[in-house]
Amino acid sequence: MASVLHSARQRMAHTGEALKGLKRLREQGVSDPKDPLETVRTALDSRVYGPQATMIRHAARVWPQAIGLADERGDLTYGELEEQSNAIARGLQRMGVKPGMVIAILARDHRGLLLSMAAAGKLGARLALMNTGFAKPQFAEVCARENVKAVLHDSEFLGLLDALPPELPRVLTWVDEGHELPDGATTLDALVAANNREPLPAPKKPGGFIILTSGTTGLPKGAPRDKVTPLATVQMIDRIDFPRQGTMLIVSPIFHSTGLGTWLVGVSLGNKTVVARRFDAEQTLRLIAEHKVDMLVAVPTMLHRMVELDQKIREKYDTSSLKGIVIAGSALSPELSIRTAEVFGDVLYNLYGSTECAVATVARPEDLAVAPGTAGRSPITCEVVLFDDDGKRVQAKNVTGRIFIRSGAPFKGYTDGRHKEIIDGYMSSGDVGHFDDAGLLFVDGRDDDMIVSGGENVFPQEVENLLLERTDVFDAAVVGVDDVEFGKRLRAFIVPEPGEKPDPDEVKLFVKNNLARYKVPRDVYFIDELPRNATGKLLRRVLVEYEPPAG
Repeated sequence: MASVLHSARQRMAHTGEALKGLKRLREQGVSDPKDPLETVRTALDSRVYGPQATMIRHAARVWPQAIGLADERGDLTYGELEEQSNAIARGLQRMGVKPGMVIAILARDHRGLLLSMAAAGKLGARLALMNTGFAKPQFAEVCARENVKAVLHDSEFLGLLDALPPELPRVLTWVDEGHELPDGATTLDALVAANNREPLPAPKKPGGFIILTSGTTGLPKGAPRDKVTPLATVQMIDRIDFPRQGTMLIVSPIFHSTGLGTWLVGVSLGNKTVVARRFDAEQTLRLIAEHKVDMLVAVPTMLHRMVELDQKIREKYDTSSLKGIVIAGSALSPELSIRTAEVFGDVLYNLYGSTECAVATVARPEDLAVAPGTAGRSPITCEVVLFDDDGKRVQAKNVTGRIFIRSGAPFKGYTDGRHKEIIDGYMSSGDVGHFDDAGLLFVDGRDDDMIVSGGENVFPQEVENLLLERTDVFDAAVVGVDDVEFGKRLRAFIVPEPGEKPDPDEVKLFVKNNLARYKVPRDVYFIDELPRNATGKLLRRVLVEYEPPAG
């Protein structure tokens, strides 16, 4: 009886949250009460087209002449994005792409990626967003697992396609200058030129899409989304102040969940999206100044490189238009939180979530001002709780536990049939963390990153954050390596600031003076750059296997 009452209370609470979420959508301008017909059209579209095509169709109806995209080739209006994606969809249809068929897209951030995503939705094809950092074996294995039947890709990735069956249809989404193309190669531009731009008949159901996990511990898993509910948008806009008909610069990869999610919200609000195929810190400042960008979307490593630029370089560019910086994808150190406020003002939003869980918490600028590095609080329709190793709730403040999330955009399992651990309706994030006295979440690290050294538990992120406070350290990572006496010992990898030569013994003493003795690294290595993937996540396994140079 108690469990029935508990379930009933949960359902009532979730219904109440959903109603609050719909109200929040109206308040933020995602749905317009003055135009209920357009709201109905967009809702109906979402049932058959999926989010990428739905949002482009919506924006083209409401703001057809507004600039929807700016890339290295220039500007495209929302009307042009709509018409060109129609033509591409027709071209793919003629090449044999059918509803439900899986299309892989391997492309950097540019018009070809966004047009391809919208075209796939208009066909009812299933979209697999591939990681631009893939090696050939990874790419081939993921394509085989996801049953890919066509590939859309940039010319720089031609070599990866050697591993796929030659009969697979393929289309070039971007052609680099000087690249020689295979005989008979088809480009998106050719499909746009050769096909009718009128709308296609709507598919019977959305094809859905697959976002790959970061793959920091092995082959990336596929996280499918058949539909995206409006409540997923609420998770983004509840605690993040998006511009309306303003300008967003997205340098976080759009093939991953943060870049994709922020782009979709941006389109729903009629924003111009500025993208660049490759990240460069100074170029990003130039784009902010040139386009008078309201919001920047990045990963922490990118932001770190921006704030570490020489002050004379930063002063060349007017970034006063910037009202928000949204970061996600890897941990935000307290030091980076403070440095960002010094350089750009109180504009930083720290989004914590995952491919599977979507948004879990967001730290607003006022949160980071009092608690640098915090992951913040949950938005409407989300809830974060902690469980111990025995599956019991951790209620106390400042006590570390495993992070579990209830989301308004639930995850139904990986494409290989596996699933995340679930307790009482909450899904594991794979991280551990704690709540402070004010109820703000702090992520202490990955559950599987924990190092047991001499019987003591160490989360490397705490040591890394300390090392980053040093003025002679540009970047830092700590891993556990095998040790006969202690089982594991800590090894620190440090990227020095330019012109600096930290002393290993002095670094160890610095840690000893600030943390417990068992958290002091036994080894300190200096390297030029830490291994990270395209979303900025540290590849710890590469460091564990690192062989220091002889002598």
